[in-house]
Amino acid sequence: MIEDFRLPDLGEGLPEAELVSWLVAEGDEVTLNQTIAEVETAKAVVELPSPYAGVVRTLHAAAGDVVAVGAVLISFDLGGEDAPAAPTDETAGEKAPPNLVGYGAAPRAAGRPQRRARGAASARPSSADTAVLEAAPHDAIRFQESVEEVLERPRSTPPVRKLAKDLGIDLVLVAPSGVTGLITRADVLGYAERVGAAPEPATAPAPMLTSTERTTRIPIRGVRKHTAEAMVRSAFTAPHVTTFLTCDVTATSELVASLKADRSLEGHRIGIMAIAAKAVCLALTRHPGLNSSWDEAHGEIVEHHYVNLGIAAATGRGLVVPNIRDADAMTLVELADAIAALAETARAGKTAPAEMMGGTFSITNVGVFGVDAGTPILNPGEAGILALGAVRRQPWEYRGEIALRDVMTLALSFDHRLVDGEQGSRFMVDVANILREPGRAMLLR
Repeated sequence: MIEDFRLPDLGEGLPEAELVSWLVAEGDEVTLNQTIAEVETAKAVVELPSPYAGVVRTLHAAAGDVVAVGAVLISFDLGGEDAPAAPTDETAGEKAPPNLVGYGAAPRAAGRPQRRARGAASARPSSADTAVLEAAPHDAIRFQESVEEVLERPRSTPPVRKLAKDLGIDLVLVAPSGVTGLITRADVLGYAERVGAAPEPATAPAPMLTSTERTTRIPIRGVRKHTAEAMVRSAFTAPHVTTFLTCDVTATSELVASLKADRSLEGHRIGIMAIAAKAVCLALTRHPGLNSSWDEAHGEIVEHHYVNLGIAAATGRGLVVPNIRDADAMTLVELADAIAALAETARAGKTAPAEMMGGTFSITNVGVFGVDAGTPILNPGEAGILALGAVRRQPWEYRGEIALRDVMTLALSFDHRLVDGEQGSRFMVDVANILREPGRAMLLR
C-alpha cells in the first residue's frame, strides 16, 4: 500500500517551506517518528518525523526546492493494509497529522537509524588517515561492522554540516554525544581539537543564479524573506521614534569582571548583555507603556504584566528574535544562562517557531560588531527595542575631573502611538542609571 505524506502547516500559517535536506533516500526503511527531512520556514529549520513505518518509495522534491503546504513531499510503501501507520482520529476516521511543530521527531534511545547499503564494494575507504581514526574511538569499531553501518548517514543540522565541511571533517567519523544520535557543534569542535583540524579558507556561497559574471542573483526566501517583510510592516505601521543616551558603564564592567572571577559562578557567562537585560526588566516595571501592544482590531492598548524579552541574534540564515519567557521573574544568573542557550540554539538554526512569537520588548547588541549606535526597527507588535552600543574606554568627566572610563551609547526606538517622548526618555535614564551604578537596582521595585 502506498501512502503520500504532504507538507503540513508547521504552525506558522505560512504557505510554503524550503527543503533543506533529506535524511533518507528512496529504498530506505524508516520507522514511525524517524526524522526524514529538514525544512526551513520563514522562521526556523524544523525536523520532519515520519508519520509511517515502511519503505521510502518516492522523494517528490530535492534539497533547495520550495514546497507548498499541502503538496506531496514523500511517498511510502507500507507493504500491506496492516503496516504500522500514524495514529488515527477514531471519530473522523482519518489519519491525524504528526506533531511537527518545534522539535521534530521524538528522541530514540536506540541511536541513529540504519541506512540501506548502496555500492558495497566502495563502502570502506581505500585508505584512511591513522591519526583521524585514533582520535575517534568509535571509528575502529565502525570499520569492523557491516557495510550498512559504515554507510549510515550521520544526523546533524545544516550549520553543523557546514562547520564540519569548513574543518575538513567527515561527519561519519564524529560520535554524537546525546542519546538522540544528533551530532552537535560541540561534537564537531571536540573532534577537531583531537585531530588538530583547521578551518579551510572561507569562500563565498555558491551562487544560485548568475545572470552575468559581474552580478549574482540569490532568491529571497526563508528567514531573510520573513525578516524583510516584518521590518517593512513594522516601519510603515508603527511611527518610530529613536532616542540616544551615552552613559558611563565602568561600574558594570567592573561587576562583570568580578563575576567572571567568582569560582562559584564558573560556567555562567554573565556579561554586559545579561546585566542590560536585567536593567530593562526592572525599568519596564516602572514604565509599562514600553511593555505594551497596540491592538488595532479592538481599539485597545494592551499592557503586559510580564516581560517576554526578545534577544536579536544574527545567524547565517538572517536575523531572528527569539524571546525569553517571563524574563522579569529571572535572576541575573538565570537570565545569562537563558541568553547563552538562546544564542546557541539560534546559531544552530534550531530555534522553534513558537520561541519567536509573543515577545513584549527586545534588545539588540550592535556593540559586538564594534558599532557605537544605530536606529533599531521595532519587532512587530512590540512597543520598544533597545540597542546596546560598543563599550569604549575614553576620557569622561568623573567626579569633577577627567578620567578614562568605560562608556556606552544606548539607542531606544519606540512606537509613538504607545509611548511619548517623556516616557521613552525616563525609561532610558532608568536603564542608564542601573548600568552606571548597578547597585541602584536594589532601589527599584
